Amino acid sequence: MTLNGETATATRARQQNSASDEAMRVRLGASAETAPEILVVLASDTTVTVRAAVAINLATPPAVDALLASDADERVRTLLARKLGALVPSLSQDRRDALREQVCATLAMLVEDEAVRVRAAIADVVKELPTAPRELILRLARDVALSVSEPVIQLSPLLTLEDLLALVTSPPAHCTALAVARRPKLPEILCDAIAATDRTDAIAAMLANGSAAIREATLDALVGRAHEHQTWHEPLVRRPTLSAKAARSLSDIVTNQLLGVLAGRADLELNLARTIHHRLTERLHSERGMFSQSAETVPQTPVAIARHLQDQNKLDEAALLAATHRGEARLACAMIAVAGDIPVAVVERAATLRSTKGLISLIWKAGFSMRVAAPVQLLLARVAPAALLNDTSQNGFPLSLEEMRWQIDFLMRTGR
Repeated sequence: MTLNGETATATRARQQNSASDEAMRVRLGASAETAPEILVVLASDTTVTVRAAVAINLATPPAVDALLASDADERVRTLLARKLGALVPSLSQDRRDALREQVCATLAMLVEDEAVRVRAAIADVVKELPTAPRELILRLARDVALSVSEPVIQLSPLLTLEDLLALVTSPPAHCTALAVARRPKLPEILCDAIAATDRTDAIAAMLANGSAAIREATLDALVGRAHEHQTWHEPLVRRPTLSAKAARSLSDIVTNQLLGVLAGRADLELNLARTIHHRLTERLHSERGMFSQSAETVPQTPVAIARHLQDQNKLDEAALLAATHRGEARLACAMIAVAGDIPVAVVERAATLRSTKGLISLIWKAGFSMRVAAPVQLLLARVAPAALLNDTSQNGFPLSLEEMRWQIDFLMRTGR
């Protein structure tokens, strides 16, 4: 018992000494007074907190920083990246050439780091610096991770018009054009380049960018394509300037809510505003008329309403779109189910799973086209616009017939 007690006491003592020793090494690593030769040793310490202390120490010699740039722990490399990035504009003039070269050399290592967290730390610090190395900014802007490229693309004053055009016309990653589209004060030539791409999410972001200088002809051309892209409707309706031609075209395709916004624009001519407002009134009367029969003759459940519409040959895409525009998810599910002769539970299951592939397959089964796909996915699957499945194949659907049949079979079997 005594021996065991003595052993436990000795163990606790060793643990306390170890903790005390680690705390001392952390203090040494973080101190500006620590000698360089000691920092070299601490940079290879087995404890990550000690190496992290050396990484954030502004007095750490450049050679030691270069050593830490290859540290096994990405947290250490991230702290080092943030320190060095912040150091760039604060280098004293008399030491700028030599020290700047050493700092930039280590940053060049870190900007190639496999950890997104490390590269993003650099981007966050240098994104607005006019004194940052241009080569570093270009490398970050062409990063495949949006969290790295977007801050630099949006805010760096070092990116030229030619740089930005190259990022749009020859994007290194799927997300690059999207980041460019969100940059403040986009010039006309850059807006034209984005509009010419097949990146619907980037175009939507550009339209939502109130400071983007979009030419009237470019905007009118996008309005002409907007019937296929519901995610463009709201930013188009809310653009700072809108031609009468664009407003008329939009009034044919947008939801009632957006039609009301369009009618209320102060920049529209009075006669055009009246015409759009009249169109909205007619729509509302028409939709109320669809369900204005007496309670004895009009069914009240979503499935019964869908079957009633089918009996009247009114269960079509216009009716489904009207339901989605009103946000009536249960009715939309019932319409797809009745039109496809499948249980409502199957459609609801696809919605619960947030399965865009499943919903697209059920839309196909119901005999509807991809025209209704975007609003159905947005309402039932509740996915972001960027995650929508769009038409990418010759059969009018983004999935093959075999895959759509498999998706339907899977949804039918699931939950049994």
